[in-house]
Amino acid sequence: MKLFEAIKKASDILRDKGTPQLDAEVILSNLLEKDRIFLYLNRDMPLDGVVVDEFFKRIERRKNGEPVQYITGRQEFMSLDFKVKPGVLIPRGDTEVLVEEVLKAIEGFEKPIVVDVGCGSGAISVSIAKYKEDALVYALDIMDTPLEVTEENAKLNGVSDRVKVLKSDKMAGFDTTLHGKVDVIVSNPPYIRENTIQTLMEEVKSFEPHEALSGGEDGLYFYREITRDAPKLLKAGGLLAYEIGHDQREEVMEILKINGFENVICIKDLAGKDRVVMGWRGKYAF
Repeated sequence: MKLFEAIKKASDILRDKGTPQLDAEVILSNLLEKDRIFLYLNRDMPLDGVVVDEFFKRIERRKNGEPVQYITGRQEFMSLDFKVKPGVLIPRGDTEVLVEEVLKAIEGFEKPIVVDVGCGSGAISVSIAKYKEDALVYALDIMDTPLEVTEENAKLNGVSDRVKVLKSDKMAGFDTTLHGKVDVIVSNPPYIRENTIQTLMEEVKSFEPHEALSGGEDGLYFYREITRDAPKLLKAGGLLAYEIGHDQREEVMEILKINGFENVICIKDLAGKDRVVMGWRGKYAF
């Protein structure tokens, strides 16, 4: 089978998946360890039978709803390459807004200490360490798979010396000797209301980890828990920054304010939706 024939057949199989040809091209280029341009320049290249068999096994996985990123094991974020696999949330472009805002806020800081609560794939931790070259980032998660993947991604992107993974239920396991010394706490916590998870896209609700999606009955559980404990870790004037759901602005801003955070602001994403809430620890936040 020629390369273009495999792409066409796979696209037909995936015709109900929204972007069938793109999905087929991404899966095949990943399998061949080539970029997509290679596919266009080598349309008539015959494919080995073993490659064809493996390609259509992966196409069947995609047909059954599995996200492309889990099939390829890769996702780009902040122009960096990340490994992903079942058990970690797939990084989204929306979260780049959170990272960019944190990087702006700490641009003038010297050797800032950053804590990423619920690190997932390590997209936030690794990106901050990569683009703020003197930052020390602690990546916290309660699950083993995210910690393992974060370590792999820190190595992949050359920042393993400045990204420290720690198994912790929220911030409970964080080093008490660093209390009051942290410059930034950042989190993209689970924020989907429990009763709306079943309305999500099939590939999200059926394949991505439930514990990375559910924010409890009202979607605000983790915001309350993290914000309550954040003042213990942060320096006076330290930053707390969250990704939020597009309809959670008022509730999350209020949670920060009642816990002593000042200058609380909300930033929109490129689609004009509320996406990031940030606040600074007040002098008397304890």
